[in-house]
Amino acid sequence: MRFIPSSVFPEIIIVEPDVYGDVRGRFLETYQAERYAQNSIPARFVQDNLSFSKKGVVRGLHYQLGRPQGKLVWVVQGEVYDVAVDIRQGSPTFGKWVGMTLSSDSLRQIYIPEGFAHGFCVCSETAILLYKCTDYYARNEEKGLRWDDPTLAIQWPVREPVLSKKDSRYPGLKDIPDRELPPFVFQA
Repeated sequence: MRFIPSSVFPEIIIVEPDVYGDVRGRFLETYQAERYAQNSIPARFVQDNLSFSKKGVVRGLHYQLGRPQGKLVWVVQGEVYDVAVDIRQGSPTFGKWVGMTLSSDSLRQIYIPEGFAHGFCVCSETAILLYKCTDYYARNEEKGLRWDDPTLAIQWPVREPVLSKKDSRYPGLKDIPDRELPPFVFQA
């Protein structure tokens, strides 16, 4: 198993699991608290989520303010383009983003820490995405930013996505008041 810091944000970790395959199929370990903690991924996850979506769906870009969530994300069926945006006030990488393909072929995972907005686009006919969260979902803390914010210029693999009403109404990053963005906390 390999743990690789992303080239844009060292705190975002890409996990390449060891996958064992034979004529019966495949086997892999999807999470082991001690090993992940040794590789800069918190050992305390409190909630697991599953998203089943169709081709062309964009979900996000979401974050929680008062109860921020770190997320360990992977795809168990299909393929998605997964995106994380640094929205931490005062961060030297504020407004920058990273995107990568996650699929049931590669079974790579991505760890997105607190302070980042997260979203994904389904590239296959359907996709099942699983993610572990470091805090519970809190509806009153849920926030988001516009998936196609021109100041971010995210290179989504879809021009006319299927969006929820809520996701279609989120503001651009520059229109979000400072009080609704998480602070950057420097860690040496």
